[in-house]
Amino acid sequence: MEQKKQYKRYTVTSALPYANGGVHIGHLAGVYVPADIYVRYLRAKKREVMFIGGSDEHGVPITIRARKEGITPQDVVNRYHAMIRDSFDEFGISFDVYSRTTSKTHHQFAAEFFRKLYDEGKLTEETTTQLYDEEAKQFLADRYVTGECPHCHNQGAYGDQCEKCGRDLSPTELINPKSTISGSTPVLRETKNWYLPLNEYQEWLKQWILEEHKEWRPNVYGQCKSWLDMDLQPRAMTRDLDWGIPVPVEGAEGKVLYVWFDAPIGYVSNTKELCERDPERWGSWQKWWQDDDTRLIHFIGKDNIVFHCIIFPVMMKAHGGYIMPDNVPANEFLNLENDKISTSRNWAVWLHEYLVDFPGKQDVLRYVLTANAPETKDNNFTWKDFQDRNNNELVAVYGNFVNRALQLTQKYWEGIVPERGELLDVDRKAIEEFKDVKEKIESLLEQFKFRDAQFEAMNLARIGNRYITECEPWKEWKASPDPSEGGEWLHGEKRVQTILNVCLQIVANLSIAFGPFLPFSSNRLRSLINTNDLDWEQLGSVDLLPAGHLLNEPQLLFEKIDDETIQKQLDKLEATKKANEMATHKAAPIKDNVDFETFEKLDIRVGLVKQCQRVPKSKKLLQFTIDDGSGQDRTICSGIAAFYENPEELVGRRILFVANFAPRKMMGIESQGMILSAVDADETLSVVTTTKDVKPGSQVG
Repeated sequence: MEQKKQYKRYTVTSALPYANGGVHIGHLAGVYVPADIYVRYLRAKKREVMFIGGSDEHGVPITIRARKEGITPQDVVNRYHAMIRDSFDEFGISFDVYSRTTSKTHHQFAAEFFRKLYDEGKLTEETTTQLYDEEAKQFLADRYVTGECPHCHNQGAYGDQCEKCGRDLSPTELINPKSTISGSTPVLRETKNWYLPLNEYQEWLKQWILEEHKEWRPNVYGQCKSWLDMDLQPRAMTRDLDWGIPVPVEGAEGKVLYVWFDAPIGYVSNTKELCERDPERWGSWQKWWQDDDTRLIHFIGKDNIVFHCIIFPVMMKAHGGYIMPDNVPANEFLNLENDKISTSRNWAVWLHEYLVDFPGKQDVLRYVLTANAPETKDNNFTWKDFQDRNNNELVAVYGNFVNRALQLTQKYWEGIVPERGELLDVDRKAIEEFKDVKEKIESLLEQFKFRDAQFEAMNLARIGNRYITECEPWKEWKASPDPSEGGEWLHGEKRVQTILNVCLQIVANLSIAFGPFLPFSSNRLRSLINTNDLDWEQLGSVDLLPAGHLLNEPQLLFEKIDDETIQKQLDKLEATKKANEMATHKAAPIKDNVDFETFEKLDIRVGLVKQCQRVPKSKKLLQFTIDDGSGQDRTICSGIAAFYENPEELVGRRILFVANFAPRKMMGIESQGMILSAVDADETLSVVTTTKDVKPGSQVG
C-alpha cells in the first residue's frame, strides 16, 4: 500500500521493555527485530529518522520482586535496565537513544504533562472503594491481592487475573481475599484518583482510526474497532502506590502516575534527553513529536494495542500540539515449542542467554525470527526449525552461493573481479530475475511485511545458486589451457570471466539487500568483497564491483549447527518444564484434626526388607518379606509395583510400616500391615525409609 504522504522525518518507537526481567524471543519477534529492520531500511534510504527505546521502570511487579528479594525497586530496575540495554546493543538493535523512566528528565516531563491536563480540566476526579491492608497501612494494587477464583475456584488467583482459568478479575471478585504483603484480610476503603475521560474522545477516535487508517493491520484495526464499538469509559491515570512518579497535585500524597500513563511519555522524554545531549545533530525534541512533517510509527506487541492506539493518542490529543501515530504495526504472539512463552514459568529463550550459548550468531536468530514473524497470527519457534533454517537456508543457500562465487574467483583469478564479456541468454535471464529486487523489498517494507521482504532478499541467493549451477564455470575452465602457463585465452576462460562477474554482482547485491535484516553478516560480506561504497539505491545493479577490483580472502559467512547443540537447548527447556511441575505441585489438603489418643493407636515401626518381589498375575502388588524385630518374618503386600521396575532394589532398605493393621488377604497372600509411601510432585511414589541404620522393630512416634 502506498504511503499517503511524503514525510521529512520519521520518529520510530519500540515498546519499552519492563525492567523486571530479561528480553526473550517473543519480545524480539514481536517488536524489536521488525523495528530495527525498518529503521535500518530508512537509514539506508538516507531518510532522517530517530529510533527511540528505553526501559519501563515503574509498576507493581517491580515492587513485588523487590519485596521478595529484600532490595529496593531501584535496585531491581538498575539490574535489568543494564542487562536489557547491553543485550540489545550486542544483538544489533540500533537505537539512537535507550534511556529509562526513572531518569530525572522523564520524571519532570511526565509530571509536567499530567499537570497541564489537570490544570486545563482535562482529567476528572473520582472516589472509589479499593482494598486496603490495615496492617501494612496501604491500598493494595491488584497483584497484591490473592484469593479464590470465583470461576474455577483456584486458591491462588491474583486480583487482576486467574492464571489457571485465564479469566480477568478485579480484587473485589476474589473469594476470601488476602494481602500478599501482610497476609491479612483487606478491607474496603474509599480513595480518590484522577481519570482520563476516554468517552469524550470516542467519536474523534472513530474518525481518526476507523475512517482514516483502514490500512492498519487487521489485528490492530480489528481490536481498535472492537473497543470503539463499545462505550469507552474513563480510565484512572493515578494509583495508590509508593513506587512511581508522584502525582504533582496538592492532596495526592501516596499516589503515583499510572504506569501506562507515564511509560509512553517516556518516548518523548527520551527524545528530549537525546536532543539536549546533541542538539546540533538532532535539533529540538518538538520537531520529532509536534511537526506535521514527521511520521510517527509505534512498534508493539498485540497486548499493547489499546494503550498505543487509544489511551496514548487521547493523552496527546488532550494535551494538544502532538502528532498522532501514522501506523502501529503490532505483531501477534510467538510461542515456544508449541507452548505459550511465560516469564513467570521461565518458558522462554532469553536474549542474554542466547548471546552466550550462540556467540557470533546474532543474525541466525534475527533471520529465524523474521522468517517466523507472527505478523498476522500467532506463530511458533522450535529449536529444530531454528537449526533447519540455519543449515538449509543461511548455510546451504546464502552462504553456499557466496562461498562458491568467492572461492572460484580466488582459484581462477587470484581474487580479482574479472571482466564481463558477451552475455548469453542464461546470463540475461539471471540479471532480469533480480533487477527489480529493490522495488520488491521496498514495497514490502513500506507495508511492514518484513517476513516477505526477507524472503525476497534470500531469493537473490537462490537466483545466484541456480545460475552458477546451470553455468558450471568449473567445467568451462577445464575446456582450455591455463593462460598463465603460456596458453591462449579461449572461449572457456572468457566464459568463466562473465559467469563469475555476474555472480560477484549478485554477491554485492546481497550485501545491500540483507543490510536491514542481517547487519552483522552483511558487514562481514562487505569486508570479504572489500568495499564499503555500496548504498541502497544501487540495489539491483550489475555494475557494483568493477573489473580489476581485489577481493579479500574467502571465509564462510555461516556455519552449520549440529544436533548436540540443539539438544542442549531442548534439555534446558525440559529441565525448566520439570522445575515448573515441581513448583506448581501443591500438597493434598490437610485432613481433619485427630486427637493424640487416636494417633497413639497407630503402631508405626521400622522394618528391614529381606525380600521384595512381584506378585504373580498382579500388575500392582509387590510382596515384601520384612524383619520386624520380633524374630519372625512379616509379609506385607503393597500396590506400588508400577513405581519399582526392579523391586530387588528395595532389599536391605529400612522402611516404615504400620504394624497393627488387621491382616487381609490380597491375591491369596495374607498381608500383615501397610508400607508407608510418599507421593512426589510429579506423581511418582517412593517408599519411606530411615536415614540411619535403625534397628528393625523400632517404633516411630
